[in-house]
Amino acid sequence: MTSAHQLKHSRAVPRRKALISGAGVAGPALAFWLNRLGFEVTVVEKAPALRSGGYPVDLRGTALEVVRRMGILPRLRDAHIDLRRLTFLAADGGEVASVHPHSVTGGVAGHDLEVRRGDLSDALHAAVRDDVEFLSNDAIATLDEHDHGIDVAFRGGGTRRFDVVFGADGLHSHTRRMLWGPEEQFHRYLGYCFAVFTMPNTFGLSHETVMWNTPGRAAALYAVGDHDDVHAFLNFAHPHPPFGAFPDPRAQRALVESAFADAGWEVPGMLAAMRDGNDLFFDAVSQIRTPRWSDGRVALVGDAAWAPSFLTGQGTSLALVGAYMLAASLADRDHSSGFAAYELDTRGFVTANQALVGKGGATLFPTTAQALEERNARLRELTSIPPTKARPAHSALVLPDFMPVV
Repeated sequence: MTSAHQLKHSRAVPRRKALISGAGVAGPALAFWLNRLGFEVTVVEKAPALRSGGYPVDLRGTALEVVRRMGILPRLRDAHIDLRRLTFLAADGGEVASVHPHSVTGGVAGHDLEVRRGDLSDALHAAVRDDVEFLSNDAIATLDEHDHGIDVAFRGGGTRRFDVVFGADGLHSHTRRMLWGPEEQFHRYLGYCFAVFTMPNTFGLSHETVMWNTPGRAAALYAVGDHDDVHAFLNFAHPHPPFGAFPDPRAQRALVESAFADAGWEVPGMLAAMRDGNDLFFDAVSQIRTPRWSDGRVALVGDAAWAPSFLTGQGTSLALVGAYMLAASLADRDHSSGFAAYELDTRGFVTANQALVGKGGATLFPTTAQALEERNARLRELTSIPPTKARPAHSALVLPDFMPVV
């Protein structure tokens, strides 16, 4: 039994203060677990509000156990999209093959989840919003570490002291750049760029994706329901990562339009929708490879540390698992030994999932006429029965148990 003296002493111990940069997936997930461990958590996000809607994301393998332990699995199962068909088209719009999506992605029907990114974001935010401080439309300006903590100056003004800081701010992480310099040294470009945006579903599509291919180019329409807008997707081979276009939407649109200027099928209408829309998301298909994930009192998680690229289908799942593992490493350790344990226990899982990228690029986006024909031949031979077992990398990590302090 806890004595009154012990209880008084435990209450006198100050709570560790944590700042998380990024309110996408890894950030709120980490905030959830740190709060359960008794941390006083603040999340800062440069966007003025949470992103609603958004393209679909996959949850597989070990990540499903993370969201089950968070208590949000039933909500996410209700939001499951249930994509039923993936149809590949030739340059002239004729059908090459129509398969179950899991036959290509390696997912498991009836078990894995696919949800709108916004639905996942809403579920994560709802799980922590009453317990965690959120600062929107702001960002970290400087970090000043010392023996007693780390002083953080914010772009919106003011300075606060934290015990630890976490960068969950994506592929183009500002936190990582403050620690170690330009992104280029960690950016492993995989040869493609892509654009995603929404447009009206005038195609009669329902719970399916239709993808048109020519060598080095792909255009897809993704319908998550019967009456919703479709997610339009344009992917193209490009010789080098367009770092100058990442912060410039006008340059992004120009690059996409140039790549698809002479394309057929529904591409002209897709380009028009991209020009007129306001929800364009553009990026390179890339991975982040860093020699370490922490420095002093600062640690990275999710795409900021190890972006696997969408070709693996594991970006969201790795973010959720990484957040759990990072928090678990701090349950009974200080930041120094905790960060070391986090990397030791998690890097193998990340590396195995990053290695999945080889199959994804070859299947979806061949860059030569011969490779495209070989891919089409493989697709015609695919069984329509989806797999019943996940790829080993998806479940290659068993989550540790830790006892939250609440």
